Amino acid sequence: MLIGAAMMPHGNPVLEPEDEETKRLAEVLGKIGRALSDADAYVLISPHNVRMSDHLGVVMAKHLVSWLGFEGKELPGEWETEKELARKIYESAKSAGLPVVDMNFAALSGDYSRWPLSWGELIPLHFLEKKPLVLLTPARNVPREVLVRFGEVIGDVTEGSEKRVAFIASADHGHGHSEEGPYGKVKESEEYDRLVMELINENRLEELPDIPEELVRKALVDSYWQLLVLHGLLKRVPMGVRETAYARPTYFGMAGALWVR
Repeated sequence: MLIGAAMMPHGNPVLEPEDEETKRLAEVLGKIGRALSDADAYVLISPHNVRMSDHLGVVMAKHLVSWLGFEGKELPGEWETEKELARKIYESAKSAGLPVVDMNFAALSGDYSRWPLSWGELIPLHFLEKKPLVLLTPARNVPREVLVRFGEVIGDVTEGSEKRVAFIASADHGHGHSEEGPYGKVKESEEYDRLVMELINENRLEELPDIPEELVRKALVDSYWQLLVLHGLLKRVPMGVRETAYARPTYFGMAGALWVR
């Protein structure tokens, strides 16, 4: 069954927070970790692993290995894939007609079946107790309704599982909050972040698909597609939001949120 869901950031500042907003966010991430600690497995969708423009991905490799940190911040470790759950998600999505692929590397099983993890997965996992997981990747060029449907499939599979499962959407928001940042300052980043946090805090995720494409593009986000999947999941297994926090210590917005039954 699905025991909970979370949106978690993947920016380095939450690892060593320096300002009060980021400290509050890190506290919420700790609460998320504790709330989901009795899960048997996680399903984690990340925008910083395999990048495919028009296909959704389910990683089937047995061993998930820390490989790529951000700005020199290394978070070592190795996780195992919950392969039965991964296979069920893949087969159910395929049967639903979704553009999904299963992915492996080097070997189908055993010691040489290995897959790299980036900061997009490692930073959320830093706040979670180590469990087997299923790693998923979104795609930006599939229709919004496909992403929502993918979330519905994940919700059905996890709810029907004998295992206790938690869903994690790794997501940072607008990346144009500072003139000193790599993308400069754009007003759309602030507009998008404010709107998304309003929808989350007020349990109005059903309005996510109505956000204009131009706003999503100009806001320079890497959260929108994972949030559509989360929305689909919560359509199948309704839960209320319990904890939220937002911080913007550098050029990109970060947020955490916890949904529980």
